[in-house]
Amino acid sequence: MDFISNAEATECIIPIYLRPMNSTPFTLAIHGGAGTILQSTMTAEKEQAYTSALHAALQSGTRLLESGGTALDAVTAAVESLENCPLFNAGKGSVFTHDGRHEMDASIMTGHNLASGSVAGVTGIRNPIRLARAVMEQSEHVLLAGKGAESFARSILVPFEEEAYFHDAFRHAQWQQALLDDKVVLDHTEKKFGTVGAVARDVHGHLAAATSTGGMTNKKWGRIGDSPIVGAGTYANDATCAISCTGHGEFFIQSVVAYDISCLMEYKGLTLQEACEEVVMKKLVERGGEGGLIAVDGRGNVCLPFNSDGMYRAWHAGNQSHVAIYK
Repeated sequence: MDFISNAEATECIIPIYLRPMNSTPFTLAIHGGAGTILQSTMTAEKEQAYTSALHAALQSGTRLLESGGTALDAVTAAVESLENCPLFNAGKGSVFTHDGRHEMDASIMTGHNLASGSVAGVTGIRNPIRLARAVMEQSEHVLLAGKGAESFARSILVPFEEEAYFHDAFRHAQWQQALLDDKVVLDHTEKKFGTVGAVARDVHGHLAAATSTGGMTNKKWGRIGDSPIVGAGTYANDATCAISCTGHGEFFIQSVVAYDISCLMEYKGLTLQEACEEVVMKKLVERGGEGGLIAVDGRGNVCLPFNSDGMYRAWHAGNQSHVAIYK
């Protein structure tokens, strides 16, 4: 499968479908964060670890789609796989807050009926994306936060973990340095926006998106970014596209990035590629916002634009899978 890559590191993939004429193709894309990710600062061992983890997450979703599973199930499985990997700032790999805790955010949305669910500032939840989906499917609400969300989780027997489960030596050292510097910092010592996400189109033609994050190291006062905000960090609509974002959350909230792309497609008739380039490579840059996103439209076209130096990403389209990290 060929892909088009412009100078700003936007990737837009138009699938070459090799499936039988009576079969509707599926598409899946995932990300593990964007930012200053340079090959010159990456060891071969670490690069291989990231590549393997991205591939595993992609496979967890594509297996479901291959068997006729839903886009919703695929993005849930892919994000859950990333949450279970300490390399990524979500779930098990979540960074430390100023108080030495792990406050996690997640959201999920399905495009056929615009149903969505989100959680913000939750602690101890093994897989926040599962809780976000439960909010969507088992409550009358869209967004639950903090202790209330945790009480809901206990009422429906969502798995919790002890603090030790979320403890990672690298994350702890990163937090200690942030305390000394009295700064709120991004995911890694190199500038990286730590969020994971997935978007998919299933064989039934439906779209879904999911996003999960541990936020910023040393964050205070219950800070929440764009990941659990429907329309900012996550959005899905069968009529347009499915989006999962990764970047400096405040800018993505202010720019309503995910919904803006959908609106440009719906109201102005832009293609997925044109809308992504307008928002990520122009509007965000003009505002000083850095990051990227993954997107899929109703025809299965994929875009993975980012205005930073790199983005952990993988995608399956046209019966072929790809993994990439750098610009």
